[in-house]
Amino acid sequence: MSAAGAVSAAHFRNVERIGFIGTGSMGRPMIVKLLEADYQVDVYDIDPAAAKDVVEKGARWHDAPRDAARDCEIVITCLPLPHDVFDNMTGEQGALAGMAPGSVWIDTSTTDYHNTIEIARRAAAIGVHSLEAPVSNLSHMGVDFANVSFFVGGPPEAYERCEKVLQIMGAISFHVGDIGQGQSVKLLTNLLFYAAAVASGHALCRSVREGVPAQQAWRKFVASPANSVAVEQFVPFLLDGSYDRSCTLEITVKDMGLTVQLADELGVGLPIGRAVERRYCEAGRKFDRYDSHLRVVELAEVVFGVRLKVPDYRAPSKYGADSAHPPDQEFLTDPVGRIKPKREHVFPLGDVPLSDIQIRLLKSLVGELTHVNRLILDEAFDLGRGMGLSDALICDVITWSVGASAWSDSHAQQYGNEQLIEPAAAIAPPMRTVPHLICPYTEEST
Repeated sequence: MSAAGAVSAAHFRNVERIGFIGTGSMGRPMIVKLLEADYQVDVYDIDPAAAKDVVEKGARWHDAPRDAARDCEIVITCLPLPHDVFDNMTGEQGALAGMAPGSVWIDTSTTDYHNTIEIARRAAAIGVHSLEAPVSNLSHMGVDFANVSFFVGGPPEAYERCEKVLQIMGAISFHVGDIGQGQSVKLLTNLLFYAAAVASGHALCRSVREGVPAQQAWRKFVASPANSVAVEQFVPFLLDGSYDRSCTLEITVKDMGLTVQLADELGVGLPIGRAVERRYCEAGRKFDRYDSHLRVVELAEVVFGVRLKVPDYRAPSKYGADSAHPPDQEFLTDPVGRIKPKREHVFPLGDVPLSDIQIRLLKSLVGELTHVNRLILDEAFDLGRGMGLSDALICDVITWSVGASAWSDSHAQQYGNEQLIEPAAAIAPPMRTVPHLICPYTEEST
């Protein structure tokens, strides 16, 4: 870092004021954690009503990003779309206009890294340091109880100075390189989750079409090598018909679009990832952008002529069909050390005896889901290697992300021990066909 605006590490250990721009569902829990740690938090949101809860808990409201950022050692943004970050950071009322030399901007949004680089350039011109720190939930809505990881790009010195604040807001953080690489790593982990969500929804549709109750098939998948965060913790929102109200379709369409854009820049084929992106785009055209993100699976429900909703079942979460469900109170720690809510799923319908054909179908689908998890993991490594990341770092960020699966966990040692190889050698040859669990239309038309 340049001498201009340099701030000592000792100063940052005694941070007292933090500005926070964006008080939505992701930002609110982070703000609460900071307040509980006795930080003074100054907040702004384009929707004042969104800040009501944190203001009642002690945050100070301001009418413009500039005012929320003034006299703060650290300013954090947590916003839905790239233009939201740019608009709230720049201009006469933007946060940069209120930030002092030596302060640090941390962007926890998932956004276009070109956007981040431009804002960081403007920040550097006034002596403000920049970090990008996109968030990955380590369980369903882990942000609600600080169960998230941060993938941080930017100057190592700035990261060290802000690490304590990141640890308060989440469970773990990784410094992954320069500005831009944090966003890229986040897209890599999202790719794994979105592919698993699409594939598992399609596998359930095939099961139900052949007479296997959805909850029975789901339990089979959870107890198998095909399991993943998506299968275990998000599929229940398909079974209660809510499609998971914690995230909008608009966000997932944006994320997959950015992932394909990154693949284009790196020269990575990404055949499965591109097919997943097309599925989300199709869902984005068919449904309202503020619909739940798992509505993408409804496309497959139509193709297969089924509904995955289990009568009278409610996922044990306020983000499902029962918005009055109390917050998670009990938690489990898995063998890797990740924390997840302890949830009891009560299905009014009991299991039914399965025929030999149905049993073979479930076994086949477990194999197909596991295969998709393997193939998409390879594509994620192609992206990471294309960015110049080591296999060990790629392995770490995947393990501690919403994209983790039974396959990635069981093969962590294999990937983690490989040496960095040239990006050109990492890119797999183009696939001739995309797995049926990603594109069910292919199966139906053959």
